[in-house]
Formats: sequence, C-alpha cells, structure tokens
Amino acid sequence: MARFSIPILGLLLLCCLSALTEATYSKYKDPKQPVHARIRDLMKRMTLAEKIGQMVQIEREVATPDVMTKYFIGSVLSGGGSVPAPKASAETWVNLVNGIQKGSLSTRLGIPMIYGIDAVHGHNNVYSATVFPHNVGLGATRDPALVKRIGEATALEVRATGIPYVFAPCIAVCRDPRWGRCYESYSEDHKIVQAMTEIIPGLQGDMPPSFQKGAPYVGGKGKVAACAKHYLGDGGTTKGINENNTVIDWNGLLSIHMPAYLNSILKGVATVMVSYSSWNGKKMHANQDLVTGYLKNKLRFRGFVISDWEGIDRITSPPKANYSYSVQAGVGAGIDMIMVPYNFTEFIDDLTFQVKNNIIPMSRIDDAVKRILRVKFVMGLFENPLADLSLADQLGSKEHRELAREAVRKSIVLLKNGKSANKPLLPLSKKAGKILIAGSHADNLGFQCGGWTITWQGLGGNNLTVGTTILNAVKTTVDPTTQVVYNENPDANFVKSNKFSYAVVVVGEPPYAETFGDSLNLTISEPGLSTINNVCGAVKCVVVVISGRPVVIQPYLAKIDALAAAWLPGTEGQGVADVLFGDYGFTGKLARTWFKSVDQLPMNVGDAHYDPLFPFGFGLTTKPTKNF
Repeated sequence: MARFSIPILGLLLLCCLSALTEATYSKYKDPKQPVHARIRDLMKRMTLAEKIGQMVQIEREVATPDVMTKYFIGSVLSGGGSVPAPKASAETWVNLVNGIQKGSLSTRLGIPMIYGIDAVHGHNNVYSATVFPHNVGLGATRDPALVKRIGEATALEVRATGIPYVFAPCIAVCRDPRWGRCYESYSEDHKIVQAMTEIIPGLQGDMPPSFQKGAPYVGGKGKVAACAKHYLGDGGTTKGINENNTVIDWNGLLSIHMPAYLNSILKGVATVMVSYSSWNGKKMHANQDLVTGYLKNKLRFRGFVISDWEGIDRITSPPKANYSYSVQAGVGAGIDMIMVPYNFTEFIDDLTFQVKNNIIPMSRIDDAVKRILRVKFVMGLFENPLADLSLADQLGSKEHRELAREAVRKSIVLLKNGKSANKPLLPLSKKAGKILIAGSHADNLGFQCGGWTITWQGLGGNNLTVGTTILNAVKTTVDPTTQVVYNENPDANFVKSNKFSYAVVVVGEPPYAETFGDSLNLTISEPGLSTINNVCGAVKCVVVVISGRPVVIQPYLAKIDALAAAWLPGTEGQGVADVLFGDYGFTGKLARTWFKSVDQLPMNVGDAHYDPLFPFGFGLTTKPTKNF
C-alpha cells in the first residue's frame, strides 16, 4: 500500500473541505445574493410537489407541523375568529406560529411558510389589541398621514403576535351602501380610496426610491406584507349584493375601481386578493384577462395574487360543483396562492394531475412560485423565520390607543347642530346638572367595533376585548358634579319627569360582516328608533349613529337637535366624547353620500339624479372650547 506524505494528505484534506463547503452552500440561503438569483437557485432545486405546496394556503386548524412537512405547505391563515385560545396572549400566538413554522423549516429545502390574518381595523382577531375605526370612518378623516400611522401601529401589533402578513387594506370603492362590506371601503369616490392607500407604506414601510416599481417591498421585522383587495369591482355589484355581478363598461371599471390598485402597486404592495364578485357575468377568480393580462402584464405587478377563502370553489354555481374545473380556471387565470383552506389534499391532487397531463402548463406553476418566493425573500422570512416576543408590549399599547382615539374624533361627521343655525347644541356643557345617556349602542363595546372584531361577524356586549364604551367616556369627561343617568331605552314619561339638561342617544346597526350585512332597508335596529322618539320628543338631544354606512334618518331628523355619524369607531369611545364636549372640534367630512330614501340607491356624487339628504363632502365644524 502506497504511503502519502504529510503535505499530500493536507492537500487532499483541504480539497475535501472545500468540496464539502461548496456542497452545503446554497445561493438561495445567502442574503447577500440578489433576490432574483436566490429565486432562480431555489427554483432549480424544487420538485413539482414542493412547488405546488408553496401555492397552498391552509387554515390554522389543519396546519400541524407534520402537514407542513409532508405537503410543503407555503402559507397558513387564521380566518375570522380563528384563534389558538380564547383571549390568547401574544406569547400564545407566537408559540402557535413558530410551532407551525418549525414544520416548514424541517423540510428538505427549509422554505419558511408565511402566516396571514385579517387585520382590517387593527389586529382585530386578537384580544386586547387596539381596534381602530373601520375604513368608512377613516375615509371621513380625509387624512392619509393618519391612516399611514394606523398602518404602522397595526403592523407592530400584528408582529407582536408573530404574524408577518395581513389581508388588508380593502380598497373597494363602495357604490351602494346596501352592500354588507361597505364599511370596509373608505369612500364611494376613488380619489379618496387612492389617497388612503398610504396605509400600505404604513404596514410595509416606505419603498426606497431606487426600488423597482411593481416589485413587492416589506421593510423589516416591524413591518408586515400587505394585501390590496378585492380585485376588481367588488364595491360595484348590483344592488350592493355581496359577491354579485358588477355591471359596468371597461372605461367605468378602469376609472372607478382600478385606480387604487395602481397606487398600491406603485407603493410596493406585496399581494393582491381576487374578488368573489363577477364583472359583466364573468367570475373574477376565473378572469385571466384582468388577473394576468392587466394586473400582472399591464400594471407590472410582481408580488403574488391570492384567492379569497374558497374563492376558486365559487367559480361554479353552486360552489364546488366541478372542482377540477375550478382549479384549472383559477390557477389558469393567474391566481398564485389558493386559500383552500381545509381540503388541501384534494387541491394538491387535482393541480398535480393537471400539470402532469399538460392541462396547466409548468410555466404557470413557475410564475406562481417565483412570485411567492419573491415576497418571502423580500420580507426577510428566510433570515428571520421564527418570531419572538420583542414586540409583545406593542399589543394594545397606550400610544396606539391614543392614535385610535385621534382617528375616532377626526372621523365623526357632524350632520346637524341645533334646530336653528344660531342655536347650536354642541359642544355640550360638562357642568350640566343631570344628563341622560340612552340607546342600544351607548354602553356596548362590541356594537362600537362592528364586524371583523374578535369573531368574523363581531359580537355584542362588553366582554369581547379591552376598550372604552361611549357611556364610560362621557362619565370620565363631564364634571364630577354632573349626574350621569344611563337608561338604554327609557319611555317618554321617564325622560320628562327627570328634568335632564340634555340627552345623548347612541343608536345604530348591530355587528355584521360580508353577506350577513347586505340590507335592502338600511334601518337603525330596534329599539333605536323608539329611543329617539321617546327621548328627543321630551328633551334636547344629540343622536350619535353607530353604523357601517349611511342609514335611514330623514323621518326622524326634525325631532333631533344634533346628529353625528360616528361610523364604527372601535375600542376607543373616548374619541366620541372628545368632540361632543368640545375638547376637540368636529372636522370629519362625508366620504359617502347620505341618502334620503333607499329608493334613491345607488346614488353617488356626480350622478345626474343626485338629491341627497347630506351630500358627499358635507360636515359641520365646531371649534374646541373651554367648557363652562
């Protein structure tokens, strides 16, 4: 046997070490490499099963670490109200997300999953998070800088729970308040919706000037990937029926419903969600011309396109009548990630079969996976896949609650102030002898917050989360000598016999979300109207309306001394008291037309038949005052 000299042995050892280093070095794991090089390197290594897995988003309830490992799942979500435990802490959330993530990291290539959640008015699924006003109120502020700050705060609270991706903002242009999602829309006017896309750099960070336009941008561990939704025309459906057909010509679609998507893409939005609705009879989830042709090719959007919850199932009527066709039509249209969210093996099997049989080309799969990986690389998910508790103190922080309170007072629109202009009722005196607070919504945090709060449809009562009701806000605002009497629905005799200085009546709609909120009558829920009649017929009153849209008020207007639209203000009811009692002035302006009768609908600013009760842009103002 030949003997090797020491120098030759050393050289061989060096060669082996060098080869070993080269073998373990993966370009896609190197943050110094350009994103496109990392994508290309990783794509070369991926099997078809690994690619298809990246295109699948499943619900938390079925996302075990084993499932993540076996099927290479690319994304997990919490649907509305899907939480690891009731009143779960930031730590419980972080442990949930990390437990699932460890399953993804244990796969051959270690591609991290991305966890998404609806954070549509703050981190609204999470107990003790700050709940901001819904978008219908934020539109009335006319303040994009405020909305950007809300995006920044929301990103921190979402990251506090270990989640890096939110299904927000909704940039629908609601053209008919009968739509159950109208409160998710900033305005009937696309210009206001465009301005409010400032929430995107709030959520994601400001895109550097040198960054490529159309590319997704997420600026670090305190930011989240955003999602512009729902593409396209969701706010224009016939009679405002949710998921219905938007009948409008191409120019109308482009001029009303498209502009905010262009703003979102220019600001680096990471993802776009497709709408359940149809355009002129064609389901958006199957509309290749608009998803691939316009969004991806014309607007040069380079993030990923995601379906809505079981969105491809609903391509057929009834849903899932022909699932393999739905898979072909949805993926073929250009949807990159499918929110399945439960029957993921069926989706994976169908898509795999279709690719292997050349029904869906491999190029379509590669396009989807490149886009998903691009977002994951850009947001730093490969470098920081696991969450920690460093931001836990951001959840429901005092600073964020103060911001929400500011948003509440800037969003309230004063519609009437006194039965004659020279005798205003507002601001109210803090030093009145005895005052009445009445109405179903005066002491109800859940009604204040509306749908998409803790649960999908929202909840009534004061036990859902942490916040301040309007009643408690009034009690802390008035002088200690003022007697505050609360009676939810007093009769007229009670009001007359008590010699109140004035009354504050807080009424409105119950919580709802999506189709459950579709309404053809838009009335204030009972006993709200009887409360207005009983109270305002007997004493000077201000009526505060808590609703997701304009509601029928004209028949009662003559009885009411002062009227304020507070929309769905969220957890910080103190903002309502701030303007009622003059610590701040009213500044909100209607971002929606307030109709006289539902028979007028749809009616939007600029229409030939425009005859509103309160026109778009209307809003009385008051000056802050030193209360007497």
